[in-house]
Amino acid sequence: MSIAPEVAIADFNRRAAAFLDIHRQRPTQPFIANVRTEVDALDVGGVLFPVTVNDAEPDNAWVCSPLTTYATYAAEEIARLGHPRLTAPLQWIAAGMGGWLARARIDRAVAINNWLVSTNAYPSLRELALDQVVDAALARWPTHALWFRSLNTAHHGDWLDALARRGFTLVPSRQVYLFSDVAALAHRHADFKRDLALLRRASREGTLCSRFVDEDFRRIAELYAQLYLDKYSGLNPRYHWTLIKAWSMAGLLQLKGIRDEQGMLQGAVGIFPFGNLLTSPIVGYNTGLPVRIGLYRMLAATVLQQAIDDDCLVNLSAGVAHFKRQRGGQPAIEYSAVLTRHLPGHTQRAVRALGAVTRHVGVPIMQRCKL
Repeated sequence: MSIAPEVAIADFNRRAAAFLDIHRQRPTQPFIANVRTEVDALDVGGVLFPVTVNDAEPDNAWVCSPLTTYATYAAEEIARLGHPRLTAPLQWIAAGMGGWLARARIDRAVAINNWLVSTNAYPSLRELALDQVVDAALARWPTHALWFRSLNTAHHGDWLDALARRGFTLVPSRQVYLFSDVAALAHRHADFKRDLALLRRASREGTLCSRFVDEDFRRIAELYAQLYLDKYSGLNPRYHWTLIKAWSMAGLLQLKGIRDEQGMLQGAVGIFPFGNLLTSPIVGYNTGLPVRIGLYRMLAATVLQQAIDDDCLVNLSAGVAHFKRQRGGQPAIEYSAVLTRHLPGHTQRAVRALGAVTRHVGVPIMQRCKL
């Protein structure tokens, strides 16, 4: 299993400041069409956390809506299982939980360390005063549930233990795929070797690129939408090209692309580096082109090749599980940690029930079906 990433506080704070320069005290919808949230900050004990504050706004993407994550998106994922005898009762459970969570106003939520991407990275817990962070958040937002997203069992065991001891309910969300010692994986897995060979050929042919103009940023947003919104789910964040450009210009996002012979971008990946951890919240390609071209293979290989070059760990998030397993990705359950002890009893009960259902029903299904 992967070792824990090392994200130094100084590096984390620099990136948080750059993120907040873009988002704080600005409306989110011009940047992400299906996200309405207030972006704020929590600066406690020398650590600067981006924070999203929600008051149960409807129809938000899952990156800032617990209700979307655990009800609407969950129902879509259940439908994709394709086993009617399994999906029918699970859909019934999801609908019942969704109604309960909505009545409990679960989307009246403050997400600490929320970067509006699928996978948030965390600084080293050894370097911060967690009690001060929680107390400060409770003092500022006493009527909201407190959430920490994207905590997985391999990278954040210390965070999960510490939050559970402080009364947070741990709620499983997804199964993600982690890569460590990536250079060794490249030698052991035939599919991985072939992907890297394909990437090297593209490099020799001059189709890989890392310099972009506004037309390219527009195309990257279009390619991302083809994959994440049109093919997967409209509940994923709908990023506007101006946000992709802003993140890139601020040094938050490292973009790489694949052009065709005419110079048109046909695939792109955006990497978020945090210390020795790489995530890739932006991935997109022309889904109308033949699979044999290997666009997705090359984009994933781009992230993994950077991990080899920089000796980094990788979190490739959820989805296309078989593809990631075939290249050495190790599954880990990802959690949200939720604090509701300061809220009305019906909200506390709803979150406890959600935690129980996802632990005892959701996790076994994710593991058994290798999602």
